[in-house]
Amino acid sequence: MSKEVKTGAFYAGFSYILWGVLPIYWKLLNDVSAGETLANRVVWSFAFMLILLVLMRKWGAFIQTFKGLFSNKKQLMGLFLASILISGNWYIFIWAVNSDRIIETSLGYYINPLISVLLGMLVFKEKLSASQLVSFILATVGVLILTISYGEFPWVSILLALTFGLYGLAKKMVKVDSEIGLTLETLVITPIAFIFIVNLFINDNHSLFNGEMQTDLLMMGAGVATAIPLLFFARGVQRIPLSMVGFLQYIAPTIMLILGVFVYGEYFSKVHLLSFIFIWISLTLYSMSKTKLIIHLESKWKKGNEIGL
Repeated sequence: MSKEVKTGAFYAGFSYILWGVLPIYWKLLNDVSAGETLANRVVWSFAFMLILLVLMRKWGAFIQTFKGLFSNKKQLMGLFLASILISGNWYIFIWAVNSDRIIETSLGYYINPLISVLLGMLVFKEKLSASQLVSFILATVGVLILTISYGEFPWVSILLALTFGLYGLAKKMVKVDSEIGLTLETLVITPIAFIFIVNLFINDNHSLFNGEMQTDLLMMGAGVATAIPLLFFARGVQRIPLSMVGFLQYIAPTIMLILGVFVYGEYFSKVHLLSFIFIWISLTLYSMSKTKLIIHLESKWKKGNEIGL
């Protein structure tokens, strides 16, 4: 493994570790409503990203990209959709963490890669390979086990996976630098978030600047907590093959699962374990579909179908 790849693996791996431990950060804001936490996350993320763009000497590129959006309706629509979807994803995640549903967030990010493949099939008419088809069947069985056993559809997991998957599609319409992209996405939602915060102050129903310094620092630090993992990821993904990214992305939901079960004591039954086993097997098969072995086996499978075997 070259030094460049090792460096990239470190950056990408560390970004997923940071995303994995993020529930700890939101747990510290457990007494603040998910709506107020989200609004502050958006506003302070935007402020932090503006400072960062200046420090990284990308302000000129940001202004140029911003102006160019108004002459490209497709990109402008993509930016708007991406902003709405990532904000919705953030809200669901914050709410779920502070509602003691970290295990469900873990499940959501485990199945996210499969949702993305499904969206690619539906939107871009991409064809599923044999291993991907089996992966979907196994993942569906895992979700059905939870649904039937508890009589409740795991909507938190599905919504997290779906919003992030759709966010990825919307991002394809706005192909810009990652730092500039996050700044633009938060820019779209910042006016709404700011009005929401102002309304909380008017009604004296705010947690920010209400005498709790720890809460104030955590709220303002949400911008840093949002941007830093993205910056590490951007540095890493440029240096490593996508197949490695595919394996590394499971670090975050694994850490979330460990936190939910062993740190915050969320209920994890044998039914949960059985469901996760199906999900893990499906993800293993999905990841292996990128390797030469599975590709070789699939080519033989296709030839067998062609001759009627």
